[in-house]
Amino acid sequence: MLLNYTNQTEDHLFSCYSPSVIGYRYFAVLWGCAVTVTGTVGNLMTILAFIIESRLRTRFNVLIINLAVADLLYCTILQPMSVDSYLHLRWRSGQLWCQTFGLLLFLSNSVSIINLCLIAVSRYLLVAKRAVFDRVFSNRGLILLLISTWALGLASFGPLWTVYVFVPQVCTCSFHRTRGRPYTTILLFFYFFIGLGCVGAFYLLIYRHVRIAKQALLRYRLSRRSSKKKPVSLVQGTDDSGIDSGTVNTCSCEMSSQVDLDHSKDESTQSSTKALSTTNKPPSDIVPAPISSTPAPTTAPSSSHSTSQGDDGEFKRVTRMCFAVFLCFVFCFVPFMLLNIADKKNRAPHVLHMLCANLTWLNSCINPILYAVMNRQFRQAYHVLLTRTAKPFTCLFTKS
Repeated sequence: MLLNYTNQTEDHLFSCYSPSVIGYRYFAVLWGCAVTVTGTVGNLMTILAFIIESRLRTRFNVLIINLAVADLLYCTILQPMSVDSYLHLRWRSGQLWCQTFGLLLFLSNSVSIINLCLIAVSRYLLVAKRAVFDRVFSNRGLILLLISTWALGLASFGPLWTVYVFVPQVCTCSFHRTRGRPYTTILLFFYFFIGLGCVGAFYLLIYRHVRIAKQALLRYRLSRRSSKKKPVSLVQGTDDSGIDSGTVNTCSCEMSSQVDLDHSKDESTQSSTKALSTTNKPPSDIVPAPISSTPAPTTAPSSSHSTSQGDDGEFKRVTRMCFAVFLCFVFCFVPFMLLNIADKKNRAPHVLHMLCANLTWLNSCINPILYAVMNRQFRQAYHVLLTRTAKPFTCLFTKS
């Protein structure tokens, strides 16, 4: 009798069965399988692309890889367990794995949010305070930051170990709604509202700074056109409007995210290009311009101009990609967060809770798709990986 009572109690605690979700569970299982396959392959390809492609091994992309590792953890370990619980409408792995699942789930999410914050901060420092960027995101600084993201997530959600339980509303393991308060409320507010709010604020600052720099550069170019016949201003490095040409060029050249260039090299390149344009030396004496995604023209003045435009365009493209990653994270998690805040008494339909929870799964697999669509270097690296992977099969079919 005691054994039967224990089994009935466990079945009740780990069951999410409801007549309203019997049909929906098949959609959830298919959706979960697609996320598992897409996220595992995509995030693994992102990590391999970083390893094999030297152009991708930059300080900034280290943060992208850390984000991919967190998503890969979710897709390979947590997502298959969620699919199994939806398929059987019950948790079949026991209490210990339920607690482990809850801890890893929030660890992965917290690392993702911290990474989004670091990415936004790095983009801002790259254009606004390059010297600070070089100090904070140095090789040693990056190692400390990467360790800190995981340590902070573990320190935040580790104390909730005893309150991780199976939640029937979403058919997965999470922390108990009431037993962890007010600590859980503070954590969620800090990570999902303060953290994501800071990310949005930094992207607004980036937009404002780039807009001001663009306006200054346009004024500088107009003044240069009007003073082409004044060689004195070229030698002094200033124009009639009082805008220092070195400052404008530096602002533009600092907008380089795919290569880690020292600020002193940028100034040396600019001064060499100016000296060249003043003394009319042949193109063979040009000091190499900073590496950019666009090929350097054959003439000295257009080379400096093209490099600035290439760096500016590359910075904007990468920043748009990072902002898109942030928006997708918000899109995936905000409906789930709002539903949990509004429906404290669990009066909303069971299917609605599951649907909002399943929407959060998308976040773990969508980032590699964004990299492929919005970043040329990642797209090329993915193509190389896929070509190498398919080559043995291609040769096999060719021989047959």
